[in-house]
Amino acid sequence: MGDLLSDYQPVSAMGRAAWDEMFETPGRPRPAARALYEALGSLTADDFEARQAARDRSFEDRGITFQLSGEERPWPLDLVPRIIALQEWEVLEKGVAQRVRALEAFLADVYGTGHILSDRVVPRRLVTTSVHFHRQAFGVEPPNGVRIQVAGIDVVRDGNGHFVVLEDNIRCPSGVSYVIENRRMMARIFPELFGEHRVLPVSTYPAHLLEALRAAAPQDVSEPTVAVLTPGVHNSAYFEHSFLARQMGVELVEGRDLVCRDETVFMRTTEGEQRVDVLYRRVDDDFLDPVQFRPDSLVGCPGLLNAARRGRITVANAVGNGVADDKLVYTYVPDMVRYYLGEEPILPNVETYRLEDPDQLASVLGRLDQLVLKPVGGSGGHGILIGHQASDEQIAAARLAVTANPRNWIAQELVALSTAPTSVGDHLEPRHLDLRPFAVNDGTHIWVVPGGLTRVALPSGGLVVNSSQGGGSKDTWVVVDQAGDDGPEPPTPTVARPHLVGGTRQDRGPEHAGADTQQQQQQQQQQHCRGEGRAGC
Repeated sequence: MGDLLSDYQPVSAMGRAAWDEMFETPGRPRPAARALYEALGSLTADDFEARQAARDRSFEDRGITFQLSGEERPWPLDLVPRIIALQEWEVLEKGVAQRVRALEAFLADVYGTGHILSDRVVPRRLVTTSVHFHRQAFGVEPPNGVRIQVAGIDVVRDGNGHFVVLEDNIRCPSGVSYVIENRRMMARIFPELFGEHRVLPVSTYPAHLLEALRAAAPQDVSEPTVAVLTPGVHNSAYFEHSFLARQMGVELVEGRDLVCRDETVFMRTTEGEQRVDVLYRRVDDDFLDPVQFRPDSLVGCPGLLNAARRGRITVANAVGNGVADDKLVYTYVPDMVRYYLGEEPILPNVETYRLEDPDQLASVLGRLDQLVLKPVGGSGGHGILIGHQASDEQIAAARLAVTANPRNWIAQELVALSTAPTSVGDHLEPRHLDLRPFAVNDGTHIWVVPGGLTRVALPSGGLVVNSSQGGGSKDTWVVVDQAGDDGPEPPTPTVARPHLVGGTRQDRGPEHAGADTQQQQQQQQQQHCRGEGRAGC
């Protein structure tokens, strides 16, 4: 083989039980990855380095970046794709859709009659003490019954190669724009690889999303107007907000572009005010409506929630969804599947401990150095303690924090995340990774984008994959067979739209806010990295 894979040794060959995505044993690729293995073997390190340089130039030229420690950097795409065989994907796809159906039923229940609480399947106190349970969401009934238009379900492979769910993201899951851009970049940099694989396309995601948003419009609207609400250009996920708006051919708006009058929401344009029927918001609940939540919010729209309650506008994803992706509520999702659907879960959870239980708390405190500790409301990899990599001081501090408020934490058994060949200098080494499949629900069908976002922990032995923690990504290929072609990605659609007044266009004037207000807006925009940027942050 060529220079890239000449010294590659799967982690499992080094005495650690980790499933390698490409190799069954050293030098023996899995059937679905055989063509990729042979193609990589024909490349030299110089060939690969040249393609990496072309990738970086293209991302920089097109503004496809992310923020790390306040610095804009090219999106970290590793050029070795992750391969998933179609047969495996079909099981994963069904498991994700099943989970979304159960979570939809749970949200409708807890913001309605609360049967699952009365039947004591899920403790009532668990729900009411969640920081993402909002009583303001009561009475907001989605027209087509969908509260989760978009879900991101994080899964990993365990040491036996089985997919298990790490957590659910159903507030404003981000990262799908990078799924699409990763594929486009791979088609440019490695066109020959697509000649050896038949890969299911991902480019139809914006069309599926737009269909789901239009299906969620108020019932009295025949031709709904959809808009994407962003906190602004200083938010770390702004690229995705603008990307999706452009791909769907809808307006990208900020809170100051919206006005609520007579419980109806309008956006200001150069052609006058236009009613908005569906708002795909990328703004956290707390900032969405200063009348209902934080009164100091400068990135929301006053009166928005009352308009939604009256059925004049649909907010997607729905307000209050965060109670269902609370990491402690996550532990009950298999029970929800059985309770609401009468089915056994297709995808199991990672073994997780509820620290409100005194017995489980005592057991966890005695073995923190062997477990993973997570704050229930955390995101972006922040606040996680990986026991075997933590210092004595970090473990002692974690013990104090957990003892003071057990409700704020869960503990999970350490999963030896699967690995895949990843570029390190002039060769490939195994690095741990996870997978975020994205599901889109239009009320009649749950569609899961084939593959999703693979995130990679780039440091050797690292287990935190978030880009805000220095992680990278891979293009995820669902392979039908070893022949065929994925076909060209369709061009970005162009749609004539009225220009915004003072919104997200770069030529807006300074008259909309003073210097102090602009600084507050920037701070609030950046705060959403924690709230919605599960992947991009």
